[in-house]
Amino acid sequence: MRSLENIRILDITRALAGPYCTMMLGDLGADVIKVERPGRGDESRSWGPPFVGDPYGPYPGESAYFISTNRNKRSITVNLKGAAGQEIIHRLVKISDVMVENFRTGVLDKMGLGYKDLSVLNPGLVYCSISGYGRSGPHAARAGYDAILQAEGGMMSITGPVEGPPSRVGIPIIDINTGMFAATAILAALRVRDTTGEGQLVDMSLLDTHVALLANVASNYLIGGTEPRRYGNAHPNLTPYEAFQARDRWFVLGAANDGQWGLLCEVIGRPEIKDDPRFESNSQRLANREALMQILNEIILTRDANDWLADLKKAGLPCGPINTIADVFDHPQAEARNLVIKTEHSTAGTLKLTGFPYKLTQTPADVHHPPPTLGEHTNEVLVELLGYSSDDVSNLQEQGTI
Repeated sequence: MRSLENIRILDITRALAGPYCTMMLGDLGADVIKVERPGRGDESRSWGPPFVGDPYGPYPGESAYFISTNRNKRSITVNLKGAAGQEIIHRLVKISDVMVENFRTGVLDKMGLGYKDLSVLNPGLVYCSISGYGRSGPHAARAGYDAILQAEGGMMSITGPVEGPPSRVGIPIIDINTGMFAATAILAALRVRDTTGEGQLVDMSLLDTHVALLANVASNYLIGGTEPRRYGNAHPNLTPYEAFQARDRWFVLGAANDGQWGLLCEVIGRPEIKDDPRFESNSQRLANREALMQILNEIILTRDANDWLADLKKAGLPCGPINTIADVFDHPQAEARNLVIKTEHSTAGTLKLTGFPYKLTQTPADVHHPPPTLGEHTNEVLVELLGYSSDDVSNLQEQGTI
């Protein structure tokens, strides 16, 4: 049994935030039907190289980017702008538990595919709308992009070297977290629906997600009133808790409380500075961060990173090497946790995918559908789920509806 085995998701999303959300639900067993534009599909299919699959297909195969967020889905192609295509969506809505879309606010409403219209067809429908700025407010109609939101939402102002330029995070962190928050909200709405029989509109935005992710930094500002700044790899509220350069390479260590600070003083061979009035509490260490870092940096530069890491781990201190992505996938713990899994793709053969971050003992996640080729399941869904005949399907193809 899968956790969401009897849940069907109508997925009208593309790029990243929406597909990440629906992939999570698919990983947990939901039947995800991904609706794509005929002839083109989700634009992220072409976001490469690298690509996998059929080099003679509509793209040079499927992009690795697309592969990363679209396992456990069935792909159908539907032209949403025509009446026949909208009828297909209406039929799917009637047999679905959830619909997820990430069009600009108002676009689907104009097509008659907004929440008000579709909830009439299925009062129990959970309709999740993902947008850049939400469904209300002066910026509701703006399109949203991860990098723009990292800038506009303040993340870039606190990321990067202290004296250097602002920097974006190396992954599309706002998109990914919006997808995760959306999946959580959908599950909450489904629980309510199971009690009351009524669905609801779930309004998610990249901006709202970004502000939520500011977490302690936002709280520092709202309570302390001081504009947060860039600390590079340091922590705004704890020190030492950052990256250090050893003789051969960089690593990270942390002393998150006074007990750990005392242990660190022993490991570096300077037990006397534990009780130095400048450093005896975290508040004092923060006030004298520059002097503390000068001492620590000079000491840590005298030995190789692995030597330091061995002693720090033995003392029970938080620490770790700054690995490359290749190092991560060679890590013995990554192997033990099955963080690389394999599946068979219809045109690419064996694919390696990232593993599941959730480990459920009774209903584990699995790959029951590899990332689909464009429209791979159109006939299957229309005939088996919606009752279209083979002739109907042929006519829809001739009209350009599918």
